[in-house]
Amino acid sequence: MQKFYTNSMLEITTTLQKKLKTMQAKEKIKFEVLNPDIASSTYSGNLIRHNNHNFVYRSYKSWIDLAHILSCRMLTPQIQSDATIIIIFEKLNPDESFHKSINDKEEKYGKASIFSQIHKMQEPAFLHYYTQALQNIHVEKRTRILNLGVNSGDEFALIKSLVTNFQDLELVGIDYCESAISQARETFRNDTNVSFYAHDINDLATLNLGEFDLIISIGTLQSSNLEFNPLLMSIVQNQLKRNGAIILGFPNCRFIDGEMIYGARVKNYAFSEMGLLYKDVIFSKKYLQQKKYRVTITGKDYIFLTASSIR
Repeated sequence: MQKFYTNSMLEITTTLQKKLKTMQAKEKIKFEVLNPDIASSTYSGNLIRHNNHNFVYRSYKSWIDLAHILSCRMLTPQIQSDATIIIIFEKLNPDESFHKSINDKEEKYGKASIFSQIHKMQEPAFLHYYTQALQNIHVEKRTRILNLGVNSGDEFALIKSLVTNFQDLELVGIDYCESAISQARETFRNDTNVSFYAHDINDLATLNLGEFDLIISIGTLQSSNLEFNPLLMSIVQNQLKRNGAIILGFPNCRFIDGEMIYGARVKNYAFSEMGLLYKDVIFSKKYLQQKKYRVTITGKDYIFLTASSIR
């Protein structure tokens, strides 16, 4: 078993990359390193002297980040000695991803899909920034709320848990996936103030829903069957009240084999390339600022653009 006591991170990464190339999905790779609990308030890369041996310190976060960069999951480390632990990486199966789902377009995000197994509200990197966005626009004061791409309604469930006046709000969710909308209706069957439509977002006008105080769309407007720029402008001009607010979530991650892996991916790139992500974020920011909205951009695995009217 490889021991990485004083090796540089470049050496470690290169060694592991070579080994992983010859491994199958679900195989494990083990290596021995300094136990991060040996030191506190120490940055990765600092030299630690322990029992007449030198070690380079790395935090657990460093090892978890490396696991995801190498398309692995980090399993529970094992204690090896009074100073060292065994790090275990399991190689992810790239085919276990809803991004590669062979289901038809409508059911790729449906009740029986791989996507339905993803619970973003259980991911701190999503929950924290989405909650922050809702609080920043004072969601409890937004009496009419529209969610475009609502799926099974998780984003409404969080609002319900955050506010004390939920029954005073009117919430409308739209998604093209029939089974996801059916599940959302079942979840909120006792909430008469919540309604759902299985409908094409490209054709919102036919629903005649009026204007809203808050519009939410997370991971939907960037879909390949939608034209982002004209759709966003149409939504702001036709569905958003003059003094309203909008929250847009841009995925900067991929869900693979049970893991949320940082970094957007586009076709023809074997690595994370975030040009299209930033293009849409910057367009949204500039357009909304021109329309007299105060705009903030937060997040990590999901980039949240939050805008509220200052007119």
